[in-house]
Amino acid sequence: MIKASDFGNDFSWGVAVAAAQIEGAAELYGKGPSIWDTFSKRSGKIKKGHLLQVTCDFYHRYQEDIALVKSLGFDVFRFSISWPRVLPLGQGQINQDGIRFYHDVIDACLLNGLVPYVTLYHWDLPEALEVEGGWTAYAVNHAFNEFVSLCAREYGDKVKNWIVLNEPFGFTSLGYMLGVHAPGKTGLTNFFSAVHHTAIAQADGGRILRAEVSGANIGTSFSCSEIIPYTQSEPDLIAAKRVDCLMNRLFIEPALGMGYPGADWEVMEKFSIQHSTWRHTERLTFDFDFIGLQNYFPLTIKYNAFIPVVQAWEVKAKNRKKPHTAMGWEINADSFYNIIKQFAAYPNIKKLMITENGAAYHDKIATTGIHDADRIAYFELYLSALLRAKNEGLNISGYMAWTLMDNFEWAEGFNARFGLVHNDFKTQKRTVKDSGHWFRNFLSS
Repeated sequence: MIKASDFGNDFSWGVAVAAAQIEGAAELYGKGPSIWDTFSKRSGKIKKGHLLQVTCDFYHRYQEDIALVKSLGFDVFRFSISWPRVLPLGQGQINQDGIRFYHDVIDACLLNGLVPYVTLYHWDLPEALEVEGGWTAYAVNHAFNEFVSLCAREYGDKVKNWIVLNEPFGFTSLGYMLGVHAPGKTGLTNFFSAVHHTAIAQADGGRILRAEVSGANIGTSFSCSEIIPYTQSEPDLIAAKRVDCLMNRLFIEPALGMGYPGADWEVMEKFSIQHSTWRHTERLTFDFDFIGLQNYFPLTIKYNAFIPVVQAWEVKAKNRKKPHTAMGWEINADSFYNIIKQFAAYPNIKKLMITENGAAYHDKIATTGIHDADRIAYFELYLSALLRAKNEGLNISGYMAWTLMDNFEWAEGFNARFGLVHNDFKTQKRTVKDSGHWFRNFLSS
């Protein structure tokens, strides 16, 4: 049985949350609408029509929730700053109520002996900027730099650990190509425009934090999945390589000064050539102190000529009779280990941190508590794989579980429960699940 002490005394343990998913107070205290506020009100976009008005009501219950993080034994609390809460129009007028709220959250962390890790952008773009094109428009970069500068000046004396972006491939692909997430745009033109402006923001944000915050520890976080070809046939191998290019390489390689990945794929070669001048490469590059990895599943990929552009198709875990979570995501700790190794192979990455990892299950609610043995088994598997990678000499500095409590899980609404703590969305009563108690025991070991 693994123990937290096996990872060393300087290893950080935390939980991660995001503003739009937990705060509530979506239309209160001067906050402007985000793209997710708007998107969730469109019929059929969110399961069961769930909205963000209240979610977990963290805005009013942050002291209780931060004390709960401490009681579970964690030493890091990762949260995000809602861009439209501090800049309702995305730029210009500052909402002092929003500024004060995050000061209060940070102070509560420090009072509880928790290290705050602040994510600057966790998907809640101000709607006012989306009206002007959002991430597809170059103007978003000017607004983002203003937002980062404001946060750095306001909180930089108290916050030293920063994550610039959360899962850039996630919000650009799901929101600007497939249209299943906010703002619901589709098409390759929108996607590639959003990718480029997001990659610029990633590096610009790092530079601003470096200039404004003394002693800053600056990172950014990537969703990542090991991409496994369904067979060793050439079409499946090529399809898997294309998916890997998009999911795992598209944002890390520009940050490392390598430019956009473009080899062996005409679509990406064209995009890469368009943005390959020294001026582009320099703007996209930033020397991050750490890279955050967020892994939930591998993808098994099969060639499919009927899928536009990428010509690839996922073969679902259930169709391959593989163990999976309530979301249908394959449980594969060896794959977790493999993707960590893949990113660690880049020579210019200083250190890695697992900034999200977790699983949704159908928890058993009983008079004796909230029972989630499957989630406990999941964490035992994945943390064992993480320890294996660390023991091989990889510089992995911490692990953050997703997530503290059940919340608004984007297009899934309140249906997908990832929390260590059960939340009753009608009463806002928090109940620590068996997995939360497990973590408390684990972290004391």
